[in-house]
Formats: sequence, structure tokens, C-alpha cells
Amino acid sequence: MIDLTRRAGVLLHPSSLPGPFGIGDLGPAAEAWISWLAQARQTLWQVLPLGPTGFGDSPYQSLSSFAGNPLLISPERLVEAGLLTRADLDPLPAGSDARIGAEPRCA
Repeated sequence: MIDLTRRAGVLLHPSSLPGPFGIGDLGPAAEAWISWLAQARQTLWQVLPLGPTGFGDSPYQSLSSFAGNPLLISPERLVEAGLLTRADLDPLPAGSDARIGAEPRCA
């Protein structure tokens, strides 16, 4: 039998999430986004391919169908896991608090 239950969701690549390291990743902002989706009674989060981008930075021309994009690894989660220290993150450029366009708040 076909499930005809209606569901709603959002298409958003994790790199579009706000983050202090230039692009969003699969760390705290992604968890906040999932919480916001649940509060908004959304049941689906569709993403573009998560592999490393290929020619022209297209997610559809990945160099591998099995590898994940290392840019989506959360530096904050690496600190929590003890694989990096806070001092390791100091050389990274600080992100701007400025926002471009209207984006939903994830907090």
C-alpha cells in the first residue's frame, strides 16, 4: 500500500547554515537547524549531494560517490572529541556577523 501521508520539508545544503568558519558544517548550527525544523513540524530535510565537489565546485560532479566533503566537518566537534584544541582554531579567520539577505534564525 502506498503511504499517502503528507509531509513537508526544506531543501538546504549544510554549507548554507551560519557558522564562524566561512561556511556551515554538520556541527552545532546543523543541530539547531534540525531542532528548528522539528519545532516548525517539518519532517524532511533534503540536501544536495554531500561529497567533495568536482569541476566548477558543482556538487553534482563529485570526485567520489562514497567520500564526504571534508569542508562539512565541524571544527567545534573536533575540539569536543579531543582531536583539536581551541588554540588550533585560533589561526582560522573569524567570520563576519553581517548577514546577506533574509535567512531563518536557527536558535
